[in-house]
Amino acid sequence: MVATLVKLRFLILANTLKGKPWQIVAVVIGGLYGLGVLAGVVIGLSALSLAPVELARTITVLAGAATILGWMVLSLIGPGTDQTVEPSRLAIFPIPINQLVLGLAVSGVLGVPGIVTSIAALATATTWWQHPLVALAAIVCAVVGVLTCVVGSRAVTALSSGIGSGRRFREAKGILIFIPLILVGPIVIGLTSLLRNSLDALPGIADIVSWTPLGAIWSVPGYLVVGDAGRAAAGFAIGLATLAILTLVWRSSLRHALENPARASSPAKNKSRTLGLFGLFPATPWGAVAARALTYWLRDPRYAQSLIMIPLVPVLLFVYSGSLGSTGAFNALGPIVALLLALSIYTDVSYDNTAFALHLSTGVSGRDDRLGRVVALGAFAVPVSVLLTVASVWFTNSWQVLPGLLGMVFGLLFSGFALSSVISGRFVFAVPAPGESPFKARPGGGFMLTLSTFATWGILIVLVLPETVLAILGFVTGEAIYGWIALAAGLVLGGGMLVFAVRWGGAILDRRGPELLARLQADK
Repeated sequence: MVATLVKLRFLILANTLKGKPWQIVAVVIGGLYGLGVLAGVVIGLSALSLAPVELARTITVLAGAATILGWMVLSLIGPGTDQTVEPSRLAIFPIPINQLVLGLAVSGVLGVPGIVTSIAALATATTWWQHPLVALAAIVCAVVGVLTCVVGSRAVTALSSGIGSGRRFREAKGILIFIPLILVGPIVIGLTSLLRNSLDALPGIADIVSWTPLGAIWSVPGYLVVGDAGRAAAGFAIGLATLAILTLVWRSSLRHALENPARASSPAKNKSRTLGLFGLFPATPWGAVAARALTYWLRDPRYAQSLIMIPLVPVLLFVYSGSLGSTGAFNALGPIVALLLALSIYTDVSYDNTAFALHLSTGVSGRDDRLGRVVALGAFAVPVSVLLTVASVWFTNSWQVLPGLLGMVFGLLFSGFALSSVISGRFVFAVPAPGESPFKARPGGGFMLTLSTFATWGILIVLVLPETVLAILGFVTGEAIYGWIALAAGLVLGGGMLVFAVRWGGAILDRRGPELLARLQADK
């Protein structure tokens, strides 16, 4: 049964990539990048064999603890990230629970993250190669550590699913946990500053961590080298107990999930009988599309994932401005937010998935489709970007740059809307399906989406060069006339591009609509 589950995992992965050469290329490139990082880790661990024992023990304990913690935190962000064989799909098969737990654990270890973690963990043996018996103990501890990573991530996922299996809980959980990942820059700056002033405290921190479930198993080789067999035995016992407890928690949660599968709840009756956003827009095809798209912006976590960046951009700029010793960089707030929002709809049709069939079956023209989506985004993107621009200028007390900044903002927004209107009518991207985690990515799909995002940003930057150059000239020379010309250029050039792109993108969508729907259905 274990071998069957492992074989099933790789068959599903192969079928996912079959007939998709670009995703295969993305997987290969991502794999090569991962191998490069892994090679650096292995070389670093090998080099620790030449370092003092205390330094080697400190680094291996802290890095090992961070690895286990990382597996558990990432499982909260997107449990579907590396679950090719999802337990919920095995509920209909009479598989003994113990065999299922073992099979899923082995399947997790043989995934890409599991293989990378296993090689890095086993490489800790090279740190202690001068002590052969300790190196053998490091291999045993590495196996326990890797299993703790995999089983721990599955246990945390099962517990979080049991506590809040509702859709709203999952959406809020994913979005809230995404926040510290966005703030990783300021966090790293703060930790770097802290560690720079307290490097001597790291061995003491490692001693404390070595008594915790996260770091105990990684401390065993270091204590064996210095002859502290008691501490080594205690660490090994804590590590084994941690793995046993996590396995029991996961087994219990998995049994409960298989015996009580989630069922779709019946929708609540709408007592208000109102039209919602559909009552705020004109009773026209583009008005209906705008109301539907804006409803997605308010309720779909895949869209909320992009919106969560907006309130965090001021925090990032404030931190980096402080590190640079100047508040001038804070004036980039408005253009950065405009850049992020302007291209938010270039994957709109892909996010629709098979619901895009409604647009085709009801005869909505491509121009109305493009216009409705732009209006929905512009309803909040334009006022938010303008308000943040004015707020940044007020904060830095540099009102003389406001016209130029507004020119860049309007240019980015209107040109970005135009570019998105053309791209989303021409291409389909591998994005999470409705109801899936916003962080879930198909093999190679995440790389291709990232690549297309940067390519689209590059095209947009070229499109807004006129107003950007004029605005920069105004900033450098202090001549207000350049800023006002940049504002006029942003409104005129950006607005002209938008009008043209709505018509052009609409014509493309009219011509390629059925083909786009067929590709969306094929990628389900």
